[in-house]
Amino acid sequence: MTDGIENKSIIKHWLNIKHVTALVAMLILFIFISVIIQRLSVHNLLKGTQQWYRQYFAELLANTNSTSLELLAESIDNYEQITTPVKKKIIQSFNIILSQQMLDKNIKDLCLVFQQGDSVLSIDSGEELFNFLKGLPIKKTSNQKHPNAVRIFKKNYSNVKKSEMIFSKLSNDKYFDILVPFTPHGELLGAFYMESSPDFSSIASEFISNYNQTALLFISFILLGLLTMYYLTSYTVVERDKAQQKLFKEQQERLKFEVEHQKESIFTKRIYHTHHKAEKVMGFIKEDLKKLNKNNISQTKDKIIKYSNFVARAIYDMKWYDIPIQTIRNPIFTTDINETIRFIIENIFLRTTTKIPGIKFSLDLDPYFPRVHINEFIIWEIIEPLIQNSIDHSPDWDLEIKISTKYDEKNGNALIIIQDNGEGILPTLLEKDEKGVQKIFYENVTTKDVVERPSGYGCYIAFEMAVGKCGWQLKAENLEKGCRFIITIHQNKKISNEGKNER
Repeated sequence: MTDGIENKSIIKHWLNIKHVTALVAMLILFIFISVIIQRLSVHNLLKGTQQWYRQYFAELLANTNSTSLELLAESIDNYEQITTPVKKKIIQSFNIILSQQMLDKNIKDLCLVFQQGDSVLSIDSGEELFNFLKGLPIKKTSNQKHPNAVRIFKKNYSNVKKSEMIFSKLSNDKYFDILVPFTPHGELLGAFYMESSPDFSSIASEFISNYNQTALLFISFILLGLLTMYYLTSYTVVERDKAQQKLFKEQQERLKFEVEHQKESIFTKRIYHTHHKAEKVMGFIKEDLKKLNKNNISQTKDKIIKYSNFVARAIYDMKWYDIPIQTIRNPIFTTDINETIRFIIENIFLRTTTKIPGIKFSLDLDPYFPRVHINEFIIWEIIEPLIQNSIDHSPDWDLEIKISTKYDEKNGNALIIIQDNGEGILPTLLEKDEKGVQKIFYENVTTKDVVERPSGYGCYIAFEMAVGKCGWQLKAENLEKGCRFIITIHQNKKISNEGKNER
């Protein structure tokens, strides 16, 4: 038995730990998904930001170079006469501006593009630019040096000329083609072209790397906290189940003790109750033996046998907490309830109530009332307390107790009705609990003002015997004057026809 309980406890612990494990796993999965989603969001943000800044940086660089060339071109007019040394100096300055930018790894190509008649010239040297600005002839092969610049210029120069705004376009998701209006002295001559690809991947990589380190540290702390919680929760669950198991055992022992104590208490009350009636019956036996003569010997013998059997039954009941069911219901019993009622009234109550004036009994017994497979003295224990209840609560006026039996052969129901014309039952005692039991049939429920012995037990015994042992129904109800108890016996057709009384 102990092994079985321990196995169940282990299974219970395992189920609890499985629940905790599933919860921790779900939390960890949720954290990883959150980190991945956040990482993708940061990557998309960096990508969009980097794209915008690359374009801005490329346009700024192209605009700066174009401005430098414009300023240098405007400075030519400051010389009244351009000598050979001055010309070389100006050409050298142009070359420095144009060639210096090509040293930047982010710049792929740059030149100045001009419209000359129907042709487009692309200039990338200081000498050619100087000649163009001074109106001197230049080489015709200039338009073949930078075909991509010429193509972009032809396609977009009209828009640049119209808006005089910088034009930029991303090509192959890597390089920006940029056209900056070239306007020395405020006159639009052409455009400065630059093909550039600013690289900020190192900054982005550094940012992502730092973010990954932070996320890893964050996840590590979270996982450490979850593992700590998992360990503490698992330990707490196991300790809780151990404590619950100990508490269950203690409650089991206490409940067992309370059940035994309750059985002993009920047994003691039942013995007291039966002993009181047996003591009264023994007094009847003594009286009948004193009055015995040759004229009443047969009648007295039958009464004494009945009395003796009742006393024997009372002594037998003293041996058991729970009376064996076969001694209550058994096919060998064929009890005539009508005869039992008559005997109880004539030889029990009429002998004790002669000293109490004003109590009258009337019987209305159905001669076709069926016999039952119930021990006769169990019938005593059911009917006698209900009649005694009417007597104990009798009013100041004359009390009439009417006992009747009715048999409905069609429905197979047999009724035993005990009613009086007394004060009735308190309405609160007729209320039912959640099990449908009226409070008058509770243990230790009484309305007696003077208690000389344990009270509130007769109706309880009658209910326990009728409903619990015999399987009948018992209910109490008030009349216009007085109250009545109704015992309903559900008989099947075979039994009801088996033991009918004859007229």
